[in-house]
Amino acid sequence: MGKKKLLVIGAHSADFVWRAAGTIALVTSQGGSATVIALSYGERGESGELWKDPGQTVENVKRIRHEQASAAANNVGAEFRCFDLGDYPLNISEKDMEQMVDLFRETEPHIVLTHTPIDPFNPDHPVACQAVQRARLLASGAGVASAFKNIIPPDLYFFEPHQPELCEFTPNTFVDITPVMEQKTKAMETMQAQSYLRGYYTELASRRANHARRISGMEEVKYAEALQRTLPWVVKSL
Repeated sequence: MGKKKLLVIGAHSADFVWRAAGTIALVTSQGGSATVIALSYGERGESGELWKDPGQTVENVKRIRHEQASAAANNVGAEFRCFDLGDYPLNISEKDMEQMVDLFRETEPHIVLTHTPIDPFNPDHPVACQAVQRARLLASGAGVASAFKNIIPPDLYFFEPHQPELCEFTPNTFVDITPVMEQKTKAMETMQAQSYLRGYYTELASRRANHARRISGMEEVKYAEALQRTLPWVVKSL
């Protein structure tokens, strides 16, 4: 991937950990940079374990989630920020959209990762996806000269949802995360509010590696993350 600038935007503070921590770690290990944005902390719908504590409060859940997500991002060499827009439901105002557009102009990413536009199990994920796609287009001026500063249109990928076959997710890019799987594991271990997901996503990385080996013949791939590239390639030659 070279020295790329990666922007990862999730609806909730842990989304990047399960779905893209390996890809992030790979980019940063190769000299690139990564910014992780959570549109919310997932304090209502993604923090069930924390709410088992007597006397728990929203403010404390947010604090814990921020600490955990920051630690996870640090494990994979990324910067973490949260817009704190609330979850279940996640709502994006025009002011929030302006903030997202400014983020694109600030970071000028080469690659953007976010949710699929369809997810029948999570109402916040499609909202995040729609907002990301709109912000990307506004920041890039749809790839033409505009009356405002615009950026080069970044590549857009969807990361794998929890139920891919029901989200119309078509994996067409497999990232070999074998060299950085230990970093992803450490990132997952920090997300104690959703510890039940660690085993699932470790197994998924192994299964996606099996697919990657069969496609490529690269027997060294032991762990992989699947992505869906959404834009056509523009090449000088095949």
